[in-house]
Amino acid sequence: MIEGIIGFIREQKLFRQDENILLAISGGMDSMVMLDLFHRAGFRFGIAHCNFSLRGKESDGDAKFVKSAAKKYKVPFSQKKFKTEQYAKESGLSIQMAARKLRYDWFEEIRSENGYDFIATAHHLDDQIETFFINLIRGTGIAGLHGILPENGRLIRPMLFAFREDVEKYARENHLHYREDSSNQSLKYTRNQIRHQLIPVLQTIQPAFASSITETINKIRNFEMIGQAVVTRNRNLLFQQEDNQIRIEIRQLKKLVPLKAHVYELLSPLGFNSRVIDNLLDALDSGHEKTFFSPTHQLIKDRKNLIITGIRDAGCGMRDAGCGIRDAGCGMRDKNEEFVIEAGVKRIESPVKLKFNIKKLSPDFIIPTTSDVASLDYDRLEFPLTLRKWQAGDAFNPFGMNKKKKLSDFFNDKKFTLTEKENTWILLSNNQIVWVIGQRIDNRFKLTTKTKIIFHVMLLP
Repeated sequence: MIEGIIGFIREQKLFRQDENILLAISGGMDSMVMLDLFHRAGFRFGIAHCNFSLRGKESDGDAKFVKSAAKKYKVPFSQKKFKTEQYAKESGLSIQMAARKLRYDWFEEIRSENGYDFIATAHHLDDQIETFFINLIRGTGIAGLHGILPENGRLIRPMLFAFREDVEKYARENHLHYREDSSNQSLKYTRNQIRHQLIPVLQTIQPAFASSITETINKIRNFEMIGQAVVTRNRNLLFQQEDNQIRIEIRQLKKLVPLKAHVYELLSPLGFNSRVIDNLLDALDSGHEKTFFSPTHQLIKDRKNLIITGIRDAGCGMRDAGCGIRDAGCGMRDKNEEFVIEAGVKRIESPVKLKFNIKKLSPDFIIPTTSDVASLDYDRLEFPLTLRKWQAGDAFNPFGMNKKKKLSDFFNDKKFTLTEKENTWILLSNNQIVWVIGQRIDNRFKLTTKTKIIFHVMLLP
């Protein structure tokens, strides 16, 4: 195993002997084997441990165990305790995704502040196979099928030369102590279902299953590299950079075959997921203008072009105050125009200025009474949200009422002028009105005693 890890690091050029590596150590068998191998190989390293507070005393026991291991190996040690469940609720993420984000954000913070060159995790070849099947089941592009890469920026996986049985054998022969994570046996997690149920069945069909699927994953990775070269070429040909926006001619885009695959590879790096891209493809031949939002970008489809700009405050740096594509108050928009707003979008500038925020409902929270703020029950919403002008036949349950009312009647009760009606926008979830913007929320989405997370929307001047 020592020769294996040294050879793999050299072959993949993961790091030099004189570089300092931050090891992500959970206390489990895989990470403790990696720790021992790094020690025996004479590499420079320190240890970082995350306590996600998900298993009570067991999680605290893991932290104490890893701290003692750092003392044994005489290396620097960093640890942090997270309120993972609270963060997951506030951010709208699953527990697993919340833990992943907390983990890697903190690892990078430790790395940069303490002079480490890379962060190493203990993923091995069985983890790669499990990840392959997770992505295959959920649906993914080629990038999701290439498995776990040995290197991704500052993140490295030096154990990707070994299978789980190799790790188990090394731990057993070298009498290594490690912690058993009880959640590894729980079948409520997809990864564990694949590990304990799917893979054993496949191994009965093909005893050499692990080796053959690993070889297939490597072939997919090589093919992906060829595909990415094609995507890069098409991106250079199609993306016309103009000041703070990208313009793509629809006529030229539609020449790509297969169209959906090409569009996904071109736009997914800008945050547009497959669902939004499907909606965009459906709209390509429409004469109507339509706008789509990812967490970082806005895409406008007009009759001839796709126009992409970065969203201000999203960190993309593409948009400035002077690029204004449309004047929200001009009243000349297509009444059928729709704006698709994905989860994670924090702000939009057009057609109306809206700011989105997610927060946990606290006992001292006071519901705003101003009409330019909507406080909604996050768990009742389905993303993406849709923003559009009101249309004949639209109806909603005005706040405080349990029966539907046509918007036209609502406007008449409010004595709206024709201009005020024409300039009214509505926010929808799954085709249900959530908020008549600047007027009234729908009673079905109000905050209740059961509300845990607030989706806060503010209309900006």
